[in-house]
Amino acid sequence: MKKIAVFASGGGTDFQSVIDANEADKFCQIAYLVASKPNIGAIDRANKHGIETVVYDKDSGETMDEFYARLTVLFTAENIDYILLAGWLKIIPEGFIASFEDRIVNIHPALLPAFGGKGYYGLRVHEAVLAYGAKVSGATVHFVSAEVDGGAIIAQACVPVKNDDTPESLQQRVLAEEHKLLPAVMRLLCQDKVQKVGRTVKVLS
Repeated sequence: MKKIAVFASGGGTDFQSVIDANEADKFCQIAYLVASKPNIGAIDRANKHGIETVVYDKDSGETMDEFYARLTVLFTAENIDYILLAGWLKIIPEGFIASFEDRIVNIHPALLPAFGGKGYYGLRVHEAVLAYGAKVSGATVHFVSAEVDGGAIIAQACVPVKNDDTPESLQQRVLAEEHKLLPAVMRLLCQDKVQKVGRTVKVLS
């Protein structure tokens, strides 16, 4: 069974969606939650489900480079198959990405390549969608590359943009799709049903 580590920076609702799907029909071992700071909601979720946590605490004196180096050693030793960025708000170093090439997956709250890249996160994404006048938005699950939000797309889900939408209301509808899309993609990955060749990703039957 594949082993995964999930990275989160906030409340962890995307993380919870994977936990719930896996508990309903087990397709992986969630070995670690990696938290970008102490005392976030995702840590409470991990503790509730007996998932080990690794926490970056800037007050400890550890640099982010040292933290990623520590994770590289840990994940290599523990044979982690996939790393899932589920609301991770820190840039991943190129060296870390290279160590786990085509094994790091991110979810983004828009239809990439639109409304992606540096600075597009959280409500900023939905504000940009509305300001542009886009008629659809959605969620994208993609492999992580050195280019922010630039990796090969695995799957997407669409939602309509309504005339009376606010960034908050659009965010909630996109989030509902994230909670379905993300577990589905992780299941496919862990079942070896995702094939990537260059930028082309195919889901095998």
